[in-house]
Amino acid sequence: MLPGIDDGAPDLDTALQMARVAVADGIEVTACTPHITPGVYDNDGPGIAAAIEAFRTELDRAGIPLGLVIGADVHLAPGLGIGLRSGRVPSLAGSRYFLFEPPHHVAPPMMEQVAAELLGQGYVPVLTHPERLSWIEDHYPTIVRMADAGAWMQLTAGSVVGRFGKRPRYWAERMLDEGLVHLLATDAHNLRNRSPLLSEGRDAVAERLGEPEAIAMVRTRPQGILDDRPPAQLAPKGPVGKKARPARLIRRLFQVS
Repeated sequence: MLPGIDDGAPDLDTALQMARVAVADGIEVTACTPHITPGVYDNDGPGIAAAIEAFRTELDRAGIPLGLVIGADVHLAPGLGIGLRSGRVPSLAGSRYFLFEPPHHVAPPMMEQVAAELLGQGYVPVLTHPERLSWIEDHYPTIVRMADAGAWMQLTAGSVVGRFGKRPRYWAERMLDEGLVHLLATDAHNLRNRSPLLSEGRDAVAERLGEPEAIAMVRTRPQGILDDRPPAQLAPKGPVGKKARPARLIRRLFQVS
């Protein structure tokens, strides 16, 4: 959502419009998570923090009640643990949790090992939009093993309702039914096909797994990240593989853009 920092909002006006859409959808806090991709988007913690502070000033000036916290969509690169410890690579709201984005079209051979090493150092990798990866069919057991080892899985809300097509929806629903999903996020980039909408995905999860698990994905666990609570203290994943009663309105807290 930060203007002009990666492939998200190209300018301030778009960023403010996206913030208004998010607030109208019930979102109260957004994690600003621009890409850190060496040689492509050479962002770092101090630069992202400065951009967030500038955008927060613009939100206040426009009267848009949206909270902002720091983060980054982090790609696999040498020295990731050192970057997290130094602050060069920002975690989510300064917590132990950080967004870990794999390449879309090539399964990285060291991803599982690096995730295990970072878990051993006290960090919790949050794997972003695994359902949209082109290689998920051939490497799904890797994703399952990573979840079993303690990595968190974050689906894009639009995937759950088919905004990215049948294939991501299939994998999103499979991961939900198998109890692998911890979080829903908007992964918002623009006002067209990647807008900051979370409620539609939340309602779909509530229909599929029940309201308690939908609330956990958009409020309980995100609040746990903001509070930097250990994963074991957060609400357990709910029942899987069965339909639940229709969803009532649930307040949303958190999105990642």
